[in-house]
Amino acid sequence: MSAMVPITASSNRDGSAIRTLIVDDSVVVRTVIERILQGHPGFVVAQKSKMAENALRFLERDHADLILLDIELPGQSGLAALPAILRASGGAKVVILSGSCEEGSAAAVEALALGASDILAKPDSGAFGNQFPQMLLDRLGRLFGEQAAGAISAAPPPLRMAPQRNAAPLGCLGIGASTGGIHALGQLFAGLAAPLGVPILVTQHLPVSFTRYFAEQLARMTTLPVKVARHGALLAPDTVYVAPGDANLECRRGRDGRVNIILNPERTASGNLPGVDPMFAAMAEAYGPGAAGIILTGMGRDGLLGARAIVAAGGWIVAQDQGSSVVWGMPGSAAEAGLTSALLAPEMIMPFVAQRARAIS
Repeated sequence: MSAMVPITASSNRDGSAIRTLIVDDSVVVRTVIERILQGHPGFVVAQKSKMAENALRFLERDHADLILLDIELPGQSGLAALPAILRASGGAKVVILSGSCEEGSAAAVEALALGASDILAKPDSGAFGNQFPQMLLDRLGRLFGEQAAGAISAAPPPLRMAPQRNAAPLGCLGIGASTGGIHALGQLFAGLAAPLGVPILVTQHLPVSFTRYFAEQLARMTTLPVKVARHGALLAPDTVYVAPGDANLECRRGRDGRVNIILNPERTASGNLPGVDPMFAAMAEAYGPGAAGIILTGMGRDGLLGARAIVAAGGWIVAQDQGSSVVWGMPGSAAEAGLTSALLAPEMIMPFVAQRARAIS
């Protein structure tokens, strides 16, 4: 029996539907997910497969916009096949959908670092119930936005770049990210050719169970020391500090001029914890025009208010460009507000930061 099951799109679907490839070894799971997506006008199941090798053969001759990929597959595992699937798909969004790759696990963080857009733990094949379909559609709706509703997005308004100012020397660099951010962080740190001489603060939207694995993964992306932020610790240059999953990573300058870490457990007004806004706002207060922020891929608008504070203090903001972002919500909101000095792919951001820091030092 062939492992590939071609699906014919129903007549009410059109070219704007999100073509989906389902890769799971369970025929029950494949059928359930297909039925969930068939009930939504924004998606069409282009193909189903029980093996990664067959999914790759499909991608050689056809395309998918979305790939739902199980980790435990016969033959090559989904995690082992992920890099090849990402290359073959030419930019498709991959959601890891697995019962063995729980959110917060080392495998989940590795999948995100390799380029997966999201992780969703699936229930046992006999216990899908009513909660899982809504969770799946909610996650996909966040990833694809209006396209998931079958809508055609209007042309975006023209972007305004923040004016270049005679900024102060770089004192602190903050990085905020959400969906797709772990992979983007790997590309970003790969572009850091030499230390910047300043502390680097990182807020990635992750639950607290991810923190240790995320910090370990981040440490493999850079030669700089990586630490989970501790309340009261002094910020040191050329050290990366990671926000824990249960507190905002903030900082405060003392009377002696040194800057300490402040961990704030209060959620932001938009519900984020950790949040990029409080991190950026604290940097603006502690470092003034020496503060600089980077906003990477992510849904929502977290980072917008904090970016305003940094720019108002005389600092500057760089955002990931739309083409390389999994979701352009966070970087796009700052760009559309005219707060960004540059829009760049992640691998180009650190060279830009280093060049600007040298120019004003």
